[in-house]
Amino acid sequence: MEQVEEDADFKALSRQFKSTAMELITLLEQKQKTAGRTKILLETVPVHKLADIFVASFEISFEEQLAMLDSVDVKVRLSKATELVERHLQSIRVAEKITQKVEGQLSKTQKEYLLRQQMRAIKEELGDNDDEDDDVAALERKMQDAGMPPNIWKHAQRELRRLKKMQPQQPGYNSSRVYLELLADLPWETTSEEVELDLKAAKDRLDSDHYGLVKVKQRIIEYLAVRKLKPDGKSPVLCFVGPPGVGKTSLASSIAAALGRKFIRISLGGVKDEADIRGHRRTYIGSMPGRLIDGLKKVGVCNPVMLLDEIDKTGSDIRGDPASALLEVLDPEQNKTFSDQYPNVGVVYQIFEMLVISEKLGRLGNGSKQFDQTSIFGTVIFVATANRAQPIPPPLLDRMEVIELPGYTSEEKLRIAMRHLIPRVLSQHGLNSDFLQFPEAMVKLVIEQYTREAGVRNLERNLAALARAAAVTVAEQEHNHPLNKNIHPITSSLLESRVAEGGAEVEMEVLPMGSNNHDLSNVFRIMSPLIVDEEMLEKVLGPSKYDNKEAEERVVTPGVTVGLVWTAFGGEVQFVEATATTGKGDLHLTGQLGDVIKESAQIALTWVRARATELNLVTKQESNLLEGRDVHIHFPAGAVPKDGPSAGVTLVTSLVSLFSRRRVRADTAMTGEMTLRGLVLPVGGIKDKVLAAHRYGLKRVILPERNMKDLVEVPSAVLGSLEILFAKRMEDVLEHAFEGGCPLKHHSRL
Repeated sequence: MEQVEEDADFKALSRQFKSTAMELITLLEQKQKTAGRTKILLETVPVHKLADIFVASFEISFEEQLAMLDSVDVKVRLSKATELVERHLQSIRVAEKITQKVEGQLSKTQKEYLLRQQMRAIKEELGDNDDEDDDVAALERKMQDAGMPPNIWKHAQRELRRLKKMQPQQPGYNSSRVYLELLADLPWETTSEEVELDLKAAKDRLDSDHYGLVKVKQRIIEYLAVRKLKPDGKSPVLCFVGPPGVGKTSLASSIAAALGRKFIRISLGGVKDEADIRGHRRTYIGSMPGRLIDGLKKVGVCNPVMLLDEIDKTGSDIRGDPASALLEVLDPEQNKTFSDQYPNVGVVYQIFEMLVISEKLGRLGNGSKQFDQTSIFGTVIFVATANRAQPIPPPLLDRMEVIELPGYTSEEKLRIAMRHLIPRVLSQHGLNSDFLQFPEAMVKLVIEQYTREAGVRNLERNLAALARAAAVTVAEQEHNHPLNKNIHPITSSLLESRVAEGGAEVEMEVLPMGSNNHDLSNVFRIMSPLIVDEEMLEKVLGPSKYDNKEAEERVVTPGVTVGLVWTAFGGEVQFVEATATTGKGDLHLTGQLGDVIKESAQIALTWVRARATELNLVTKQESNLLEGRDVHIHFPAGAVPKDGPSAGVTLVTSLVSLFSRRRVRADTAMTGEMTLRGLVLPVGGIKDKVLAAHRYGLKRVILPERNMKDLVEVPSAVLGSLEILFAKRMEDVLEHAFEGGCPLKHHSRL
């Protein structure tokens, strides 16, 4: 061994082995505390014996062990031992490298999870674990208190377990949480306590809230009577159709008050996405439930009166057709259930009765069985409103019973203003009857000369303008006369030289109260009230906008006729003007007209040309009525689109008046469509059109004979002030439209 130890190769092998072994020991020392003892062996034990010790501690194959024992030469054994130590060192390095790489890839979420678990464990050890601070635990308790049906609760528990395994930073955490909060917030068992149905009390409530509307209120009373006798019966879907400001929305609110239920309004105006009705699927980012489910969540009860407002203003695009989705909601016979796609647990509406539908929430099973919803949800009463029935798709309109609210007469507006509008306007402006008074004559003047709408919103705006002017006067007097014990005279800038009933000028006075009392009704308790008069109307509202002389002033020349049209804002009076110019027999139409009304003009001109000889519009020698001249027909208010099949008789009358050079009666309006053979056809919107003629101060109205049945809806007071004339053929219209009968029937052409 001494000779071997002196060998240069052995010394080199020894140094290499010790270097490799020392590196291995240093690496192991970081993980094991006993590695220090191995260093001592490395310094004290001979190298050839140390190699055997190291090799014996490694896990090597049986063949490698035999090869080690078979090596008698010390240098060979040391070389093999060095190779094994080096291999073991490399394997440890590779393992450490992999470990470091894995640890470096630990996400922040995992580290935070570990920290939270440690924090939770620390709180448990300290006994300081507060469940109220745990949002998930609070959500779970909220879900338990929601009273979900068993099958929906089972689904919610599965979703809750999934949420507990997720971290708040994961992408799906918030969507799952919002979904569970929706299920917890839905009023599965919360209901409004309905009062016992008292038909007399309900009728009194409707009469106090709304003036007129006899047919509508009678329909509501019929519904309440049927509901009282048969709560589980069926009733048709009701949809209130009428111009703005006639009380469609407030009717639904009155129904809710009569039933003792909560009221929720859902506006469908401008909705173009089908998902707004059915809800979004949860696979989409930003998904949310439909408006029906969201409305139930907001109102907090499962049996509210839900208003589907502006159902005629839904649109359609690439995202679907909301009106088609409403078919499932509003069909009381075919589709018995309605499911929102967002909850995806079959939030189901069981059809109940009346006013669109009544519903139950539950879950649709995957098989043929359906869960019984009768014990889950109370009934939801729906009311639909629309300004026009035409834009509503026919299949959807077929599922509803349309109740028309055409508008108010002047007398009805006056009663509404005195009973409802004036008290509300005074209250909104901090006034009362001690400060401002509206005589009935002045309110009637506002109705006739400043508003010609079907509803009462513009009337309320004008009354509010008068109240604001009075509020300025009252506020100025409070500022100019500080509170003291003296009596101060007050003069009104609007009512200078106010004349009292006896004819003497009135000096208004105020007796202020204590310095801490700012109640105007006490401060100005002896001040003479401002009384609205014509002078105040002109100062605040300006000159009158309308008068009953408009038709008389415009129908002064032949070729001008007064027609009646229907719009979304009620009936309107439309003037039609015709004139002839030198030309080639062409027809020119202006006034932003649609295709239907253009075709009516062509039919009217053709009929007049065909009957020109019979009406003495041409002589026997003349063969062409339009020879050497063009006809121009104009509908004023060119910025307003006009279309519809109700201007045929008006166009014919204008042309006959033009060619006969005789004026149409200025107090006569007409409506109706005609065929090419001169037969007058019935049209719609008769009540709106008759009311429009009444508002404009006209005295005579020509209607198609087949529209006689529609006059039953017109108030008797309006019919008493108008002369209604019926026409079966175009000759009858001309007979009523001109003084002395059909023009030129007994006269020659001038």
